[in-house]
This record gives sequence, structure tokens and C-alpha cells, in this order.
Amino acid sequence: MCKCEPETDVVPCQIQSVSRIHPCEDGNETARLPLGKRMRLAMRRRISPHWRRKLKKTFTNLVLRLRGGDRNKIAPTHADARCAPLGLKAGDRVRIRSREEIQGTLNRWGELKGCGFMTEMWQFCGTEQRVLKPVERFVDERDYQVKKARGVILLEGVTCHGTEFYGPCDRSCFLFWREEWLEKINGELN
Repeated sequence: MCKCEPETDVVPCQIQSVSRIHPCEDGNETARLPLGKRMRLAMRRRISPHWRRKLKKTFTNLVLRLRGGDRNKIAPTHADARCAPLGLKAGDRVRIRSREEIQGTLNRWGELKGCGFMTEMWQFCGTEQRVLKPVERFVDERDYQVKKARGVILLEGVTCHGTEFYGPCDRSCFLFWREEWLEKINGELN
């Protein structure tokens, strides 16, 4: 529940005010999307993250059973997916691995240890960046819970400018990078 002051309508926390933001004048932010994407978006908004994970796991197990496979085959097979932590700190220089190396670490949903690799991130492959800071905690905006993270890094100036699914966005959120997708430079290579 949002606790607002009675007369001024001031919200004490920015996260609590997210539900009040209307991206378009007419209030329909999905009007420009094709019908198929609008339907998928509507379903994602109506199903809680808990049930979405349950459905995904159930569907995956069903598909694997039908194919005669085993759940371990979904896990990344690339050796760097299980490497020791790099111990990156703010200011360290890193090289983002090549597209092929990163694809070797991703499962069929484009994730590594629950962290998705967005299509907007491919343009940074092979580039050198500076670490802004490691992520220890973040607010998951799907359920407004503070979550803990390990091995997730923010890079200076590497932000999202919108996605193909949602369209352009001026929010400029930092992209989450797994340590396994990065190589430390400055003499120490992974």
C-alpha cells in the first residue's frame, strides 16, 4: 500500500509511485504494438512471477520428458560458466566476451544463472568497458522485492535504451552483466 500524505499526495518512495505513471496520454501504452505482442504482454502482466516460474519449469520438464532428455542438458556447457569469481571492483577494466563465448554460457531461454542476456547487449560484445560497481542487492520491479545478487556487475555508460518488445525508453537502466561474460584486463586475464 502506498502511504501518501493526505493533502500533498507526496509518495515517500519512488518505487511505490511506479503504478501511477502513465506512459501515453490516452493511458494505453500497448496500442502501438502488434496484436500478438499485446496478447503476450497482457498474459505476462496477469500471471505473477511465482506462477510464471512454475509454468516455465513444468513446461520444460514436460518437453524434456517427451524428447527423452534430461534437465541437466539445459545447463550451460561452456567452461567459463563455472569459473571462479573475478572479484571485480569499481574502476576495473574489463572486456566483454565475444558473441560465441557468451552464447556458449546461455541456456535455451538466453539466461545464465537466472540473469537474462538481452538482445540490446550483443552490440557491446568484444568491447572494453569500465566497471561501475558490483550488484549486491536490487529491487525486482515485477514484485517490488529487494533481491540479493552474486556475480552481477554494472558497467559505466552501458545502459538500455529500450527493447524490441516494449519500444524506446528514456529511463536508461543499467544492464546486468554476469562475471562469466567478462574478462578482466590490466594484466590479469581470466
